[in-house]
Amino acid sequence: MALSPMMTHYLETKKAYPDCLLFYRLGDFYEMFFEDARLASKELELTLTGKECGLEERAPMCGVPFHAADSYINRLVKRGYKVAVAEQMEDPKLAKGLVKREVIRVVTPGTVTAAGALEEEKNNYLAAVLEDNGRYGLAFADISTGSFFVTEADGRKELGDILAEFHPAELLKRKNLSLDGCLRHEEALAISELPDSAFLRDNAVSLLTEHFRAATTEALGLSDYPLGMLAAGAALRYLYDTQKSRCELITELKAYRGNAYLFIDAASRRNLELTETLRDKNKHGSLLWVLDRTKTAMGARFLRNLLEKPLLGIPEIEVRQDAIQEFLSRYIDREELREYLAPIYDMERLMGRITLGSANARDMLAFGSSIAALPPIKDLLQSFSAPLLRSFSQSLDDLRDLSALLARAIADDPPLTLREGHIIKDGYHEDVDRYRRASTEGKQWLAELEERERNKTGIKNLRIKYNKVFGYYFEVTKSALSQVPDYFQRRQTLANAERYTTEELGKLEESILGAEEKLLTLEFDLFQEVRQKLSAEVARIQTSAGIIAYLDALLSLADVAERYQYVRPKLTADGPLRIVGGRHPVVERMMESGRFVENDTLLDSEENRIAVITGPNMAGKSTYMRQTALIALLAQTGSFVPATEAEIGISDRIFTRVGASDDLASGQSTFMVEMTEVANILRNATKRSLIILDEIGRGTSTFDGLSIAWAVVEYLATGRLAGAKTLFATHYHELTELEGSIPGVHNYCIAVKEQGDTIAFLRKIVKGGADQSYGIQVAKLAGVPETVTARAREIAAELSGADIAARAKELAARGQETVASPAEHAPCEAPLQPAERDILERLKKADLSELTPRAAIEFLYQLQEAL
Repeated sequence: MALSPMMTHYLETKKAYPDCLLFYRLGDFYEMFFEDARLASKELELTLTGKECGLEERAPMCGVPFHAADSYINRLVKRGYKVAVAEQMEDPKLAKGLVKREVIRVVTPGTVTAAGALEEEKNNYLAAVLEDNGRYGLAFADISTGSFFVTEADGRKELGDILAEFHPAELLKRKNLSLDGCLRHEEALAISELPDSAFLRDNAVSLLTEHFRAATTEALGLSDYPLGMLAAGAALRYLYDTQKSRCELITELKAYRGNAYLFIDAASRRNLELTETLRDKNKHGSLLWVLDRTKTAMGARFLRNLLEKPLLGIPEIEVRQDAIQEFLSRYIDREELREYLAPIYDMERLMGRITLGSANARDMLAFGSSIAALPPIKDLLQSFSAPLLRSFSQSLDDLRDLSALLARAIADDPPLTLREGHIIKDGYHEDVDRYRRASTEGKQWLAELEERERNKTGIKNLRIKYNKVFGYYFEVTKSALSQVPDYFQRRQTLANAERYTTEELGKLEESILGAEEKLLTLEFDLFQEVRQKLSAEVARIQTSAGIIAYLDALLSLADVAERYQYVRPKLTADGPLRIVGGRHPVVERMMESGRFVENDTLLDSEENRIAVITGPNMAGKSTYMRQTALIALLAQTGSFVPATEAEIGISDRIFTRVGASDDLASGQSTFMVEMTEVANILRNATKRSLIILDEIGRGTSTFDGLSIAWAVVEYLATGRLAGAKTLFATHYHELTELEGSIPGVHNYCIAVKEQGDTIAFLRKIVKGGADQSYGIQVAKLAGVPETVTARAREIAAELSGADIAARAKELAARGQETVASPAEHAPCEAPLQPAERDILERLKKADLSELTPRAAIEFLYQLQEAL
């Protein structure tokens, strides 16, 4: 038996897209067959049926209605699948033989554009990456907004940090490229493998220069990114192949220069909870949650981008501060701008669907109402004097011509689909008006013509009738033939009557017959024409959308600054980090009652470069350190900060090591995770970095942990990183001995009020070190049974005799003599005692190969005894 022609074509199409689920249009449904049907029926909970296909057994089949296909596609894409959509390319009524079908787009996690599939406040990036001799080229494209970036990474660590910053939804890579360890936190990332040919230089150069209409790749600013250029070429080719279009929304390729931004590695981003919380990965409870009072989806994305890419240049930061300052001084105008922004839809993503040809009439209506809000915004901005706001007023294109076009063309209440009609407004096109009248008023026109001709000719039984052969005609009985006028044209003779037509009846017939079908076709064509006119203006629209997004983000920061009493920080290139009355921006908003306890901070590159903070758990050390990092970061985004007063010396990098947990997936313990993060900080920090370290060494034995913590403080204070501003929280009180022995190290602690066997946390940072950890009191507060805490006090009293504090004093005193100043530590060795030299000689002379296992153990015991 042979396959049917339709099923043959289906399998040929499926063969061209083997890694996709194929949605194959048949009438009013998209159907799936064979393995695709089995998989889709399970994932989408569809009924699995069968279809005769020419084989002995029926082909497994399931389907979804074409008008609801996007919701089903979105569900599949969210689960990591790719979907190829094969559409009918001709009207089945007019087709001769098999209806022509073609794949019109492939939807993947990194190329989805449907509104319901995207998070409004996040970009949806497609990433491409390749490697050459340990260096990586990267490109990131968001087809829904037109963003396109290229960069390079030196080593796997930097690669992982960049991927964590952009957080792509899909990643393209060469088949044999391993990214193990770089994607640990990219849980939802879909990976697509491409052949080596996708990353060829000639292909990339040709595609990029043609797309951006540039003479050379140097003209695109890619000279410094040879590998990044190859990644960009692969990403753009993938977009062409999946979208079956030139991706007109992508109008610019930007070089992402990491040295222009404050560097925050992946671990520090998580620890600081900039855009999502550590525990449940939600926005609620993050820094972004506090700051986001934007009115538009574009503004929300822009604000997230500001937080993820704080600046290094003071002039650029200060122009943002100036804008926020002026907004704060002009409350009424600020609120008026926010009102104008409120009805603006996501212009960037609407424009994405318009350029891809997937926007419907309601999308166009939303776009039209959005750009209608631009003229009053432009007018109001002209009254502002801050340089950034002045540039907005000058550069904002109010798009009045496009607004007028949409107001004339698109109906006020169009249907969801484009083939239902009623998408073009009355008065926009003469033929649409005529067809529309013909389809609704045709019978009335015929009745009126019949009445006029009856009165004009005097033929009382004159009737207009219809059949499929002759269409509309006048019918006159034999008895009235003498009254038929000359302009009646005979069409047919019957036994008892004659049938006629006239020029006017012919025109009416042409208008009425097929008017509905002609109307639907014409409306669709006109709609596409309007959509194409908007696509041709994509550069203008993107500029305006970008300004609105930036404006919305700044207005949000101004609103937050006023609402929560933030202040403008003073910025210096090499000055101190001085905060008076600092507050944690998130914790103070989460507090149900009570006032957040403010704290001061002073760090600089000389006398106050390391603050060793002691105090019990739960007292607020971590909150204090995090708030310091967040205030510094906020200042470098251009935001005002939660403090009474602040002077912020620009940091080039922020590192945090706050809390840790087992990484079971990669087989790493808490201590290993902690040490890995510490190693990263010590290797990659600079003298201009801000370093936050919390409880280093707690994951191992007390002596090992204390030793590591001690050595880390010494390294930060006197080694290559001398000058880095550091907050170092510890439960090893012995580290307080370093104050006075190492320059720049000072002790601070969390004030605690003792009340008998209980304690109260005052949350206040004060000078000096804590002399105990209050661990037993904290255990009691946590609800540990009294019998346990009582026994713990007994044990603690017995162990106090084995105090290592005295030994720490001695070590600190000796360290004062031996610690090198700002140069790298040289290894130092204490001289050997005579007895120790004797033991070493015995060990050197021993011939272990001649010893039996028992003799070797005995020899080891002797050495141990001697020591």
